[in-house]
Amino acid sequence: MILCAGESLIDMVPRDGLYRPLAGGSVWNTALALGRLGAPVRYLWPISRDPFGEMLLRPLAEAGVDTGPCPRTDRLTTLAVVTLTGGEARYSFYDEGSAGRLFAETDLPPLTPDQSALFIGGISLVPDPCGATIETLTARAAAAGLPVMLDPNIRPFFIPDETEYRARLDRLIGHAAIVKISGDDLAWLSPDQPPETAARALLDRGPRLVLQTGGADGAIAHTRDHRLTAPAFRVEVADTIGAGDTFNAGILDALHRAEALARLDRLDEPTLTAALTHAARAAAVTVSRPGADPPWAHELT
Repeated sequence: MILCAGESLIDMVPRDGLYRPLAGGSVWNTALALGRLGAPVRYLWPISRDPFGEMLLRPLAEAGVDTGPCPRTDRLTTLAVVTLTGGEARYSFYDEGSAGRLFAETDLPPLTPDQSALFIGGISLVPDPCGATIETLTARAAAAGLPVMLDPNIRPFFIPDETEYRARLDRLIGHAAIVKISGDDLAWLSPDQPPETAARALLDRGPRLVLQTGGADGAIAHTRDHRLTAPAFRVEVADTIGAGDTFNAGILDALHRAEALARLDRLDEPTLTAALTHAARAAAVTVSRPGADPPWAHELT
């Protein structure tokens, strides 16, 4: 099982002058995409008993995602109001006192022998107590030898204390085996370095694989032995909601199927190229339709 631990929320997406509620959240999107691609996946995050909570659970169940570890609560679901500019999504969050925000260490289930990797990321890393809870889970997973994939998906306006958040990210990068980093993330993390230089420098901090994404410019995979590129698939873009999250799922799905998650130190070029291509193709389907609507496995055959 690949365990995805992190935020779920409701995206309020503009359409024809109104807002349409769509289930989403960076880590939720990745879990959903993994399930639709046929990977064995488990999801961990507090889910509200409000109507939005049911909206979040239903698609996961349909995709075969195990939500058994999710604590249920009467606190409300986080809302993210989306603004689209030229297809690019920007967000405003309503999160204070929400179901996920108050995720506590006492809510963490024990790690189980069937877990093959942990995926974390998004805004769930920023505030406490949920950020500290995810950090605790990550440290436990790394200590148990589980490969951790991190996608910081940085939202600068959501960060109240930049110094504290940079320190947390530094610790999480040290625990991570895989880091996916976007151009926006790199501009925030290392504004004085060229993006590719900054991405490759992350290898010196612990990860064995760094994935640098650039939207329409494609992706670059960095390991100590390889630098591989994959072009983006050309499609008519509806919006970019969930594109990076689907890319994450494509990478994890491909590496899982190749039985490569346990040998990230020895990734060969064919395996890595196939994973990049699979991830790029899955992300292209997502951007071709509104909202975070990742593909099913049969759509990629």
